[in-house]
Amino acid sequence: MSAIQTKHDVFQAIADPTRRKMLKLLADNEMPIASITNKFPISRTAVNKHLKVLSDAGLVSSQKVGRETRYKLQPKPLAEIKDWLSYFEQYWDEKLFALKEFVESDQDE
Repeated sequence: MSAIQTKHDVFQAIADPTRRKMLKLLADNEMPIASITNKFPISRTAVNKHLKVLSDAGLVSSQKVGRETRYKLQPKPLAEIKDWLSYFEQYWDEKLFALKEFVESDQDE
């Protein structure tokens, strides 16, 4: 399997709730793995595996600073999710409009 095939896509990366929480945590500031691990009830090894998936999807970057590795959010790949979701907004708008019409017509009677 080539390296490209083993990379995770953005959708797969955010599918896990722990990884979504990690992204929120890293949205505000860069953090070392020790600080990230302290925020979760899982082992450092598990945190590292989650960060690897996020890194492979391009959602986080890492940088060695002395003896620690610091992680930072890279939000650009999230645009792919935003674009995908925006396509479906039209369906939500239609459903909400239909609901509004239904509720308002029920009030007229």
